[in-house]
Amino acid sequence: MTAIPTKLEGCFIIEPKVFNDERGYFMESYNEERFEQETGQKVHFVQDNQSYSSKGVLRGLHYQTGEHAQAKLVRVFEGEVLDVAVDVRPGSSTYGEHVAVLLTAENKRQLFVPRGFAHGFIVLSDTASFFYKCDNFYNKESEGGILFNDPELNIDWKLPQESLIISEKDKVLPVLKNARAIW
Repeated sequence: MTAIPTKLEGCFIIEPKVFNDERGYFMESYNEERFEQETGQKVHFVQDNQSYSSKGVLRGLHYQTGEHAQAKLVRVFEGEVLDVAVDVRPGSSTYGEHVAVLLTAENKRQLFVPRGFAHGFIVLSDTASFFYKCDNFYNKESEGGILFNDPELNIDWKLPQESLIISEKDKVLPVLKNARAIW
């Protein structure tokens, strides 16, 4: 595996080593020791989550606050998504900036989203199966979120806004300047 740094400190694109032959392929999707060597991040994942969504479904932008903050390692099993991480760490030189990475079943890329980041994704294919590891357990009381179309963030979600499928909860999230403090 190779960790490719993004413009946001601590946020990495992970490219696995894939071994293809006439039978198909094999890859190691995660190795804690190798991950730490490549990223310099010591992370112990404790929860795995999976979602299945249709084209145009936008989930996010979500984060957990305080002692329940979460780092995530995300990937796609089937389909194609645009995955977005937004730096919401107070005092960070890249506060309010984001990275957007195309994750597909074909490219097998992953994105490591450290604690202190909001996270979301949109499904660009007909359907997508999305999988992510978390280093902390979900806690409802520690939920935070940012409105997906906050003009200050200026995220290009790649699909027309009128075609997006967004939960009622995500439609009323605050903009970044009014969002719940991460710490």
